Amino acid sequence: LTISILTHDSCWKGFAPTAKRGAEAALGFMKYKQGSVTILLTNDAEVKELNAQYRGKNKPTNVLSFPYEDEPLMGDIVFCPSVIYIEAREQGKTIAAHMAHLVVHGMLHLMGYDHLNDRDAKKMESLETEILADLGFADPYA
Repeated sequence: LTISILTHDSCWKGFAPTAKRGAEAALGFMKYKQGSVTILLTNDAEVKELNAQYRGKNKPTNVLSFPYEDEPLMGDIVFCPSVIYIEAREQGKTIAAHMAHLVVHGMLHLMGYDHLNDRDAKKMESLETEILADLGFADPYA
């Protein structure tokens, strides 16, 4: 099992351990023993470009997940600092807690979970809450 952390922006200094811890917690909770995940901690411009290219939205977003086709738990997760900082402040959370939540969220996307309908969203949110509790973080939906 490989988790690689790439940092393309200095504002992420210190967040790589939180990202790795969140990814490991999701993998352990879901009992994955194999896989390869790359977590990219980057800047607004790069996330905006990826969001426009792959989702048709010309703006930065908090997290993007890119599962590799036909491979169990392999993929890339990309994070945008400005969106995460703003969301954390608006939601009254620490940046570490919000970052951990988004890492777990992105990992679950790589595992095939989604939130396109209410039933799937409830399942995904429940798993996120359980995994984050194991990490010592409060329910992100409370």
